[in-house]
Amino acid sequence: MRLALDQAERARDSKDVPIGALAVRQGKIIGRGRNRREADKDPTAHAEMIAIREAAAALGSWRLDEVTLYCTLEPCAMCAGAMVLARLPRLVYAARDPKAGAAGSVFDLTRHHRLNHRLHVDSGLYADEAADLIRDFFKRLRADADQ
Repeated sequence: MRLALDQAERARDSKDVPIGALAVRQGKIIGRGRNRREADKDPTAHAEMIAIREAAAALGSWRLDEVTLYCTLEPCAMCAGAMVLARLPRLVYAARDPKAGAAGSVFDLTRHHRLNHRLHVDSGLYADEAADLIRDFFKRLRADADQ
C-alpha cells in the first residue's frame, strides 16, 4: 500500500486527485496507476482503471486471476465494475469513500449476490494517510480558489 500511496502523491503533484493503485500477482507489481483524469482529460483515467489495464497487458489476458489490487481509496462504481468483470479475486483499499464508494460504503458491487463474480475485500490499511492526502488536496484547492 505504501507504493500505491507513492502513486497517489504523484497524482497530487500533477494536480490530479491523489489516488493511486497497484496490481500485484505472486508478489510482483504488474500494473501501476495514479489518477490522471485532469492530465488526460479522460473521465475513465482513474488509478484503478490504469492499473487494471497495465495488469491485463502484462498478463496478456483480461482475466486477472491471482491478482490483488491495492488502492488508496475505495473504488467507485466504474472501477468496482471493472474489477468484477476482470475476475479480480482480491481488493485491498485504504480509505473509505462515503460519497461514491462501491465496495461497501454507498453500495457494494464487489460482493453483490446477483453478479457472477465476487471479490474478497480488505480495507483500512494506511487509511488515515490516504484520507489525509485527499483532504489536504481539496483544502489546498479551495484555498487557491479563494485567492
